[in-house]
Amino acid sequence: MEEKETILDVKGLKTQFFTEGGIVRAVDGVDFRVRRGEVLGIVGESGCGKSVTSLSIMKLVGQPGRIVEGQIIFDNQDLVDMSDNQMTSIRGNRISMIFQQPTSCLNPVFRVGDQLSEVLHIHQDLGREAGQKRAVELLSMVGIPEPEARIKAFPHELSGGMAQRVMIAMALACVPELLI
Repeated sequence: MEEKETILDVKGLKTQFFTEGGIVRAVDGVDFRVRRGEVLGIVGESGCGKSVTSLSIMKLVGQPGRIVEGQIIFDNQDLVDMSDNQMTSIRGNRISMIFQQPTSCLNPVFRVGDQLSEVLHIHQDLGREAGQKRAVELLSMVGIPEPEARIKAFPHELSGGMAQRVMIAMALACVPELLI
């Protein structure tokens, strides 16, 4: 049987938070590999580092945290060594993430359709009209009823489940190679 190409190879990943109370070792030597087309589930108790591992892959760990050791090889490139500008071109386009708290990730002052079309404008250079049309398609794809009306809604006008589906649509918008 032919082995599929490795798209993500995490080796010895250590992410720590440097606080006044000392160093918090949130991720301490994680190793795993994901091949193209493969699904990997990471499970563990609350606080064990699942989310910090995911944020580390995206290089979105905020201060006072930072990756202190290890490699995150995506498509034969080490993400740990990449600049913020280089990561911006990868995030959303090639690697996307469905965040846990949709209500804190969606901007409350912008309509859902505008937020979706902004992702498409930034990463795929779609204009406003084409972005809005694609936003309707994406909302329909994730099972949101009446997507033409929902693109005009503000996040607070959606149920928690609908807001989560908007986040899924946003993550899928650019057809990423890796979805976290």
